[in-house]
Parts: sequence; C-alpha cells; structure tokens
Amino acid sequence: MDAQLKTPAVPLSVIIPTLDEAGQIRETLASVEQARRRGAEVIVVDGGSRDDTVALAAHHTDLVVSAERGRARQMNAGAVHAKGDVLLFLHADSRPPAAFDRVVNDALAATAKQWGRFDVSITGKHRLLPLVATAMNLRSRLSGIATGDQAIFVTRALFEASGGFPDIPLMEDVAFCASLRRRHRPLCLHNRVSTSGRRWEKHGVLRTVLLMWRLRLAYALGASPHDLAKRYAPHRS
Repeated sequence: MDAQLKTPAVPLSVIIPTLDEAGQIRETLASVEQARRRGAEVIVVDGGSRDDTVALAAHHTDLVVSAERGRARQMNAGAVHAKGDVLLFLHADSRPPAAFDRVVNDALAATAKQWGRFDVSITGKHRLLPLVATAMNLRSRLSGIATGDQAIFVTRALFEASGGFPDIPLMEDVAFCASLRRRHRPLCLHNRVSTSGRRWEKHGVLRTVLLMWRLRLAYALGASPHDLAKRYAPHRS
C-alpha cells in the first residue's frame, strides 16, 4: 500500500467510562482537548446514562461508544475501538496534568516499561483529603498497584497480552494492575491527576477510607468481587 494512504498512527487513546456524568464530563473533556489537538484520540464509553452525558460528549470526542454497564466492560469496549499505541483510562471526574500525553509517551520511550500511573490529588474542602492522596500515592509506589483514580496507562501490546480488565464489578483496577505487575513494575509518575473528592465528602472521609481498606483486605483474602460490590454500592454515587 502506498505510504500516503496509510492511516496515521495514533500515539495515545484516552478512554473515559461514564454513567450519568453530565455534571462532570464537559470539564473532563476540556482537560484533554489540548492533547486531542496534538493527535491523541478521545473515546467516551457510556454505560447507559439517563442524563445528558452522551449528548454533551458527542461534540468533544472522537468517538462515543455504548457498552454494558460496568467500568471493566466499558473500558475494555473502549480499548477495542481505540486506535492508539498507548491506552490511558481516565475517570469522568478526573483531570489529567498538563501535557499528560507528552509526559506518558516520553516516559515510556525513555524506559523499558510498558505501563504506569500518575500520582493523584483529591479536590475538596475536607482537610484530610490531601493526606488521603499522599497515602494513596505512597501505597501505589510501594505496591506497584494503582487505582483507577490515578489514570492508568498501558501499551496496547501489553493490554492485549494481559487480557484487559477482568470482568468483575469491583477491584477491576487492582486485579488488572496485579496482572501487569507480573510482567513489569509500573512507571510511577509524580505529575498529578486531579480527582473529585465528592464521594469521600458525601459519605465521610474516614468512613470511606476505612471501608476501602476493609474491601481491599477482603479481596486480598479471596472475597468475591461481586459480594464486595454489594457492600460498596451505597458509596458509588
């Protein structure tokens, strides 16, 4: 095929799973617009929103995909449609750091690693939120496990080799990172993703932290993600 007729490679695809995020999605998409202008692809994967999420996203993305509800299923569906050599998974209430696309691609190019995550900061009024973020970043750096709030990124080759996100309703990010870690330790970038503290503040910061510790411990001890998801369900909104 003539080289001029080949589809140009996309350096990075941003995949954003959504469910009733009309109040957040415009700011999130605005935060990735500069990267999109530089050639990054932006895909929103909606899990059946009943608000204006899809309509608001339609004019500020490269693709809006509908998928069965569930972050793992939605992110895997986005990966199927993505054209990027690198996939970055961004929560709908998170904002990546400036020039995140360049930061990711430069970091991967400079190392032999194939996946990683950013540090996180949590926006909100509660004075404990910065401490929670610091603890999350330290735990992630020591364990090699990231959470979805930290904007996990991975090369397409490694994503496909790992089988993608496991089809479970909770702890999909932990299980996914554990699979990736068996192949490579992550890049732990100090640049910070800003994520909303709305759930911590709504349900109580200490209560939410303790709940997540209990859920993670139970998962590590072999508890079913389906049972854990039922315990976590009241804290999802």
